[in-house]
Amino acid sequence: MNPNKVTAIRSSGLTIYDSLDDRPELFFDLDELEQTLIAALLGTTLDFPLRTRSKVAKQRVCKALGYPVPSSFQRTRPRFPGQELDVFVQKSNNVQIWNDGITPTRRYALIRVDDRERVTGVRVINGEALSRLDRSDTLTHKYQATSQDPIVRSTLVSSTDTGPVISKIVSANHREQGNSVPFFADFKPIADVFESLSQLIGVRIDNPGADQERNRGAGLHVAIAHCLASDELTDNGQFPDIASQLLEIKLQTATTVDLGAVHPNSEEILVGYPAAKRLGIRHCDVRYAILYGSIDDEEVIIEHLVLTTGQDFFKFFQQFGGLEKNSKNQITLPGDFWD
Repeated sequence: MNPNKVTAIRSSGLTIYDSLDDRPELFFDLDELEQTLIAALLGTTLDFPLRTRSKVAKQRVCKALGYPVPSSFQRTRPRFPGQELDVFVQKSNNVQIWNDGITPTRRYALIRVDDRERVTGVRVINGEALSRLDRSDTLTHKYQATSQDPIVRSTLVSSTDTGPVISKIVSANHREQGNSVPFFADFKPIADVFESLSQLIGVRIDNPGADQERNRGAGLHVAIAHCLASDELTDNGQFPDIASQLLEIKLQTATTVDLGAVHPNSEEILVGYPAAKRLGIRHCDVRYAILYGSIDDEEVIIEHLVLTTGQDFFKFFQQFGGLEKNSKNQITLPGDFWD
């Protein structure tokens, strides 16, 4: 590490966004950068929810390098333009780089944390070295959205289901007595689903950890199945989550809603879904239950419910990036990367 360089940056008044073209002596080389971050971060803890953890990590990198911590981090590429540096916190060996390619000259600080959120390793490599680890050369795409206004109450966005759901499922049940469409034998209109799920307001579910959103969602899935008197208790990654009710579940302790690779108001027929093609069930017919909660120690408290059809989804929510998907590079680090 180079403490003199840290001191010089601290006294310079420069920020992480300021160019060092005229001050090349303040630019850390790769080894200096890694050793400085190891000295500052190794053994510290980052026990925060994922988005907070990322912010705190960047704040600590600022302090380690001698920079003032900004009140908020700009969405620049990279996040530390002056040092050509991006920062990632890793509990697994799967590096995810959102909406950006790998730049050969950029430096990537990878901070490893263990199950107790303690920093056990720090590596800084350039984009050229990182790209050699990317054997897929593919981007994973998904849509994201956020509410247009702050969530302060529960809301039934869609007062009725989409026309095809009401007419075709009810008609099929009446005509076939559930023999050919057993998934819809106990199908509830969306207003009834809203009433049933409103019982969850105030309910507490286990919070298995700050970075365990999927496990928290599994606990909520069980609670929802109980409210709906459904036997579908296992979250096996299917879409939608509760097949018999055409219901997709989202548990939110942050504002960003991850929607997966399919646009909610898409009129494409559901793929691999029982009787979907025969009944003409589309993605926009799916109902989305978004439950907002706050974290209290080892529990998540459900506070508000938003229920909408995919068709009406963007009457309430706003999509990130217009009509574009967000994308990520996923890179698997080798097993000996942290040695």
